[in-house]
Amino acid sequence: MIRFTNDYSEGCHPSILEAMAATNTEGNPGYSLDPHSEHAHALIRQAIGRPDADVHFLVGGTQTNTTAIAAFLRPYEAVIAASSGHICVHETGAIEASGHKCIACPAESGKLTPAAIRAACAAHTDEHMVRPRMIYVSQTTEIGTLYSLAELEALRSVCDELGLLFYLDGARLGSGLAAGDATLPDLGRLCDAFYIGGTKNGALFGEALVLLKDELKPCFRYNIKQRGGMLAKGWLLGIQFEQLFRGSRYVELAAHANEMALKLKEGIAALGYSFLCDSVTNQQFPILPDRVVEALKGDFGFEFNCKPDEAHTCIRLVTSWATPQENVDAFLKALADLS
Repeated sequence: MIRFTNDYSEGCHPSILEAMAATNTEGNPGYSLDPHSEHAHALIRQAIGRPDADVHFLVGGTQTNTTAIAAFLRPYEAVIAASSGHICVHETGAIEASGHKCIACPAESGKLTPAAIRAACAAHTDEHMVRPRMIYVSQTTEIGTLYSLAELEALRSVCDELGLLFYLDGARLGSGLAAGDATLPDLGRLCDAFYIGGTKNGALFGEALVLLKDELKPCFRYNIKQRGGMLAKGWLLGIQFEQLFRGSRYVELAAHANEMALKLKEGIAALGYSFLCDSVTNQQFPILPDRVVEALKGDFGFEFNCKPDEAHTCIRLVTSWATPQENVDAFLKALADLS
C-alpha cells in the first residue's frame, strides 16, 4: 500500500533518530528544562528574529490549540475562525469544552478575511453574548491554501482595529514557509502567538508554541501542566526541534513535500481532472469519477473529502518529507491506466 493519507504516516527524519540514540542515556532534567530544549528555544528565537519570544514545547496540535486559547481568553470570550478551521471541525469540541465558543465564519478557500472578522464582531453586540477576542487562522489552511504576506498583514490590521488577538495554527507551517512569501520573522512581527508544527514536518511528535505578546507570557507553564501537556521527558521534544532548526532543514523538508504534491497536481491535471481548490502546498484535492476512486483505493491510501455530485468524489492526497518520487509516479501511472 502506497499511502498519501497524511504527512505523519512515517516516523521521523533520520537525523532525529540518530540524535535520540546518541543522547539516549546521557540523563536530562525533565519538563523541557534541559539543555536540548533551551538550545532549541534559542534556535527558534533566532529564526524568528525575536529574542524576547517565549517558546514552549507541547506534544500535538489539538493540545497546543486548546491550552493556548484557554489560557489567552477570559471565560466570556470567544475565538473567530473559518468554518473549515481545525478548531471548528477536527478537535472534537476541545475549545468549547474549555468554555470558549468558536465563532465559525464562511470562508472562501478556507481563509478568514477582514470582512468576515468585522461581521462576526458586529454581530456580538453586548454582555448578553460572548465577546470576540481572538482570531484563529491556519497556515497552511485545512484545504492546502495559503495566506500571502499581504493577507496576514491585513489580518493584523483588523486585529489592531478591533482589539483582537492574532493566533496562528502552524501544524503545516513548514509547507507554508516553503511555498509562500511570509517568513518566520514576518510571523514574529504580525502574530501575538503561533506554533511551529513538528508532527507533520519530520518530527516523531511535537509542536513549538511561540508567545510574542507580553501579556500572554506570565505563568504559561502552569496552563501547560494543568492541561496535561507538560511532558516529563521533555528533552525528547527539545532534541527534535534542535535537529529541525539546524540550518534550513525545517523548510527543506517541507519543500520536498510540496514538490511531490505539485508533481501529483500537474500529472492529475494533465489527465483532465479538476480540483476542489488551487493548492500550492502538500495537500491536493482532485475530483475523480467514483469508479476510478474505487479502483485506486486497493493500492493507495487517501482520505475522502466530499461528493461534488453523484458520480464523482473529491479525495485528499497528502505528501510528506519522506514521499519518494516513485510513489508519485506509481499513482499517476495507475490513474492514467484507469482514465
